[in-house]
Amino acid sequence: MVKCSFCGNNIEPGTGKIFAKNDSTIFYFCSNKCEKNQLKLKRIPRKIKWTQEFRKIKGSK
Repeated sequence: MVKCSFCGNNIEPGTGKIFAKNDSTIFYFCSNKCEKNQLKLKRIPRKIKWTQEFRKIKGSK
């Protein structure tokens, strides 16, 4: 199972989006919310409270 590149949640087979940049970097997104936050708004997952990376840093579940 693939994890979302922004929020870290598992993506079910047959759902989500794959985004490939020109430098051959591949991003997997579970929702439009994650896609827009990373690509359009250029936010960092460590600073967004609802992402797995933020929870890992802060020590909460």
